[in-house]
Amino acid sequence: MTTDAAALAVAAALEAEKVPYIIVGGYSSNTHGIPRSTKDVDIVVSTTAHRFPDLLKHLGPEWRCDPQLSFETNTGTVREILELKGSALKIEIFALSDDEHDQARFARRIQKPFTNQNVWFPTAEDVIIWKLRWARPKDIEDVRNVILVQERIGTLDWPYIRGWCGKHRTTARLEEVLASLPKRR
Repeated sequence: MTTDAAALAVAAALEAEKVPYIIVGGYSSNTHGIPRSTKDVDIVVSTTAHRFPDLLKHLGPEWRCDPQLSFETNTGTVREILELKGSALKIEIFALSDDEHDQARFARRIQKPFTNQNVWFPTAEDVIIWKLRWARPKDIEDVRNVILVQERIGTLDWPYIRGWCGKHRTTARLEEVLASLPKRR
């Protein structure tokens, strides 16, 4: 099973269980920017209930849930890991945090086509804001690529982006990214 097919299978299982979700991480920047390879799928769900037995019912016996809950160190949220048996593929599912921007990002989520079905993603603005907070080299490159693609379309809400960057103290990081881009109109 490909990573894309696995992402779609888990999204369909979440939909079947009526669990609100967004696909974040590399997949979210790929949908708004220039695609890059990614080895895992990150999903945020807005439920605290342990729903994996029901998800596994939809996914089938080739999937397993790591029985050990873990915590994501940057956000402090609970993380569960789904694994496709016999492969290195992992799907990390995070509980929606109480962080003000995490809540806003989830509330603003949008459905976008992904291969043969619509799935939920954060907006381009929220991908930029979130990845500026993480600020790993691949995140900064994702921010650059999302801005490059979205500015061509002309749809970015800069007051929204700048407002959150001010709250998160990432404005200088945003300005560095903007200065590194080809001349903007």
